[in-house]
Amino acid sequence: MAASRKLLLAFYGDDFTGSTDALEFLSRAGIKTVLFIEPPTAKQLARYDGLQAVGVAGMTRAMAPAEMERTLLPAFKALQQLKVKHVHYKVCSTFDSSPKIGSIGKAIDVGTEVFKSKFVPLLVAAPALGRYCAFGNLFARMGIGSKGNIYRLDRHPSMSKHPVTTADESDLRLHLSKQTDKTIGLMDILDITRPEAERNAKLDKLAAENDIVLIDALYQDQMENIGGLLHQAGQETETLFSVGSSGIETALGSYWSARGLVKPAPEWSPAGNKGPILVISGSCSPVTSGQIEYAIGQGFAEIALDTDKLLSTGDTILSIERELEQAIDFINQGKSVIVHTNYGEDDPRMARTQDPNKETTYILGTTLGVIARTTAQRTNLKRILIAGGDTSSFAARAMGIEAVEMIAPLAPGAPLCKAYAPGSPIDGLEVNFKGGQVGDATYFESVLDANINKNIPVNL
Repeated sequence: MAASRKLLLAFYGDDFTGSTDALEFLSRAGIKTVLFIEPPTAKQLARYDGLQAVGVAGMTRAMAPAEMERTLLPAFKALQQLKVKHVHYKVCSTFDSSPKIGSIGKAIDVGTEVFKSKFVPLLVAAPALGRYCAFGNLFARMGIGSKGNIYRLDRHPSMSKHPVTTADESDLRLHLSKQTDKTIGLMDILDITRPEAERNAKLDKLAAENDIVLIDALYQDQMENIGGLLHQAGQETETLFSVGSSGIETALGSYWSARGLVKPAPEWSPAGNKGPILVISGSCSPVTSGQIEYAIGQGFAEIALDTDKLLSTGDTILSIERELEQAIDFINQGKSVIVHTNYGEDDPRMARTQDPNKETTYILGTTLGVIARTTAQRTNLKRILIAGGDTSSFAARAMGIEAVEMIAPLAPGAPLCKAYAPGSPIDGLEVNFKGGQVGDATYFESVLDANINKNIPVNL
């Protein structure tokens, strides 16, 4: 991979939906960004004029620590060759992880080995997404882009019951200490509000005493100050390796924009209705379940996959032949359709789809991707919505996607993108990747209409 000092930042996302989240906030700051499935080659980078940031949509959120290390070590070394000041390991804003699956501590251990940073900034708060950190404790709104209630993470109705990475601790220092032996300091919410010189001095002190520094944030207008801290820290090392949510991109983007270090953000235009759309959902979130129920009530067709048959036979094509024909027929009739692996706690398939076995996620995600790819090949489909963080990474690969670029905002953390998929019928189509916690009940209908929500700031 050719090195390029023109790039401001490179990030590696632990799943696909989280990666499009980071893509969005960089793009909103006016930073031309492309998200790749794998670390890009020099030939791939050369296809995109004016590129300022790159991302890689990984799958480490669903991996055990040993597999994470085997995956991240070469990926981080590839990003190191870009010689950018900032490399960010992007995690879910609800800090989905455990010592056994998706260990953020393991990612930090590998990242510090590669990048040799003096310390690792950890920023999980993302106020634009309804994620807040105060005195080290994480709080999350129920439904990103909605008006849902805000809960401490260990009392969150969804995350406290997550089937794989159950949130039983809201203090991120305690949560992370189960995954790494590195010391963790805290720059708390009071520190963030101090004058610039005092903020810088406090971060310097914490960085000298700790391997990791967790940074609090509650308000969007605090992100520029945090961006200043990260920017300055990046100037003092060859590469600053950071970990956290898209708050990292928001903070740096806000600071760079305010200082005129990047071009003004573009004026985004609504993409408009290009229906019907295909929704493929592997999400187990109650937020997504509510969206499925609402959309069906608004006239979306529904296809429930026989997950028992899928997981028993392992033969994707033979197991979904009937459902695939149904999806194609609905699209050809001009009817939007949802293909899902479950629709909530009352669905008897839930126990099977929540199986933490990676093979289960692979089969279901790949099946959904095959349905999307084949439906696109045999219809005039223009737009696809992919719901579910873990399954989306496998679905994207089955669809043949090489990279995506944002074309319009829809909801915070889930932009509408153009897919680059050479040799696949998905190439050039519009895709929207949605994490389980994203959106209110009307989300699927909003993606069909693709009108920018006036309640969401377009340029953050």
